[in-house]
Amino acid sequence: MANEELRPIIVKRIKKVAGGHHGGAWKIAYADFVTAMMAFFLLMWLLGSTTKGTLQGIAEYFQTPLKIAMSGGEGSGDSSSVIKGGGRDLSASEGQVKKSDAAKNKKNYNLKDAEAALALADAAHLKALKEKIEAVIDANPVLKQYKKQLQLDMTTDGLRIQILDDQNRPMFASAKAELEPYTKEILDEIGVALNEVPNRISLSGHTDATPYSSGGRGYSNWELSADRANASRKELIAGGMDESKVLRVVGLSSAVLFNKENPLDPINRRISILVMNKQAELSASQDGGAIDVGPPAAAATESPPEKTDDVKPEPASK
Repeated sequence: MANEELRPIIVKRIKKVAGGHHGGAWKIAYADFVTAMMAFFLLMWLLGSTTKGTLQGIAEYFQTPLKIAMSGGEGSGDSSSVIKGGGRDLSASEGQVKKSDAAKNKKNYNLKDAEAALALADAAHLKALKEKIEAVIDANPVLKQYKKQLQLDMTTDGLRIQILDDQNRPMFASAKAELEPYTKEILDEIGVALNEVPNRISLSGHTDATPYSSGGRGYSNWELSADRANASRKELIAGGMDESKVLRVVGLSSAVLFNKENPLDPINRRISILVMNKQAELSASQDGGAIDVGPPAAAATESPPEKTDDVKPEPASK
């Protein structure tokens, strides 16, 4: 009995640990579940809103990613494109292309934009030149009296300046390539103005349809028109125009009439100076391509220049 009384009394305490439905571990699991469901529904939405061709391109990319990335072509997002593998990107209508092709396309687009900008600037320069020459004519008393014989108009090839003949005020001596004094004044003023722009020019001489009578069979309206065009070139240069601006000098005889209804009309005798835009200049430089040297579309309906009353009409002459 004495030993039992001396035995110590042991008290067992149960330590309670928070857990079960009262803990926070389930929240992490629930968050993971919600995230997975959101990703799943997002994937389902993307699959439902993507075209069949794009899906096929994505699938084939993951099957052979290196081949598609390097070469593009068929299978890389063809979609509904008629040309397999064509296009700038992975889209429903154009598919994919190689990186090098995309860079080439971008370069072409930039080049077209630059060419369009240059064309606009070129047209603006020529329009300013037209206004300057018109102002020079109005300000010069000598040139102003010949204003009816000067026609300036914009064409698809550039600014065209035409110096028209008149029954009573011819530009050249009869049947010769000798310039009249007032024609020299006109060309001198125009020559100085042409230096205002970098564009090059084309000169063409024209006659009416009256057969050339002074001379043998070796000289005709063709030679006469060419000689007059060349004489005009020389006077432009003498007036101060840079000689390098001349790209072409041609004689067209009566092949391009100003007044088509009356081939014998003196107005058909003229010198045409075309200040070429860059496109026409390139064409003429490469292969002598055709450029517009004819009269305006409405020339046939225009009235000829006014004639003075103080000079008696002469027979039609070259």
